[in-house]
Amino acid sequence: MEFRHLGRSGVQVSTISYGNWITHGSQIEEERALSCVRAALDLGITTFDTADAYADTRAEAVLGHALEGERREGLEILTKVYWPTGPGRNDRGLSRKHIMESIDGSLRRLKTDYVDLYQAHRYDEHTPLDETMEAFADIIHAGKAHYLGVSEWRASQIRAGHALARELKIQLVSSQPQYSMLWRVIERDPAKVDSPR
Repeated sequence: MEFRHLGRSGVQVSTISYGNWITHGSQIEEERALSCVRAALDLGITTFDTADAYADTRAEAVLGHALEGERREGLEILTKVYWPTGPGRNDRGLSRKHIMESIDGSLRRLKTDYVDLYQAHRYDEHTPLDETMEAFADIIHAGKAHYLGVSEWRASQIRAGHALARELKIQLVSSQPQYSMLWRVIERDPAKVDSPR
């Protein structure tokens, strides 16, 4: 397995990561999920990417069970926050309330004291960005996450988040956009990517 740095940070991640978006907790039985994670570990994969909302939080719980007993320092665990994790009006988004409650839920389900990368799964148009970034900073300063990332943010949103992160003395190290042969939106002119959809 090859490894590379996560953004401009010092942490290294496996070039192939294991994600469990539509599998763990919903489409495959838990025993099969455990076997898949074991196979990934046997191949040298050390980076595992999930989200609190996947399979209504069950994906994190399955991954936590699958990684139980592994040397934590030898793994990179990534999770995300934004989508609904419950029926309440505050069980979603990037408010301080939801972020602080979600990280504790993720850590409990993943059976770990910290995640290596905590990602904003989408941009929250209804929460002030400074509230969001201050909550992330508190999580990082508390040692519950080492780094901060974003997913599906436009270029202008990333720039604004990066500027606030620097002020708060935390690192915004990654952007995880949807990208495939069929979905190549990020290759467009930055001015067009930045415009509202």
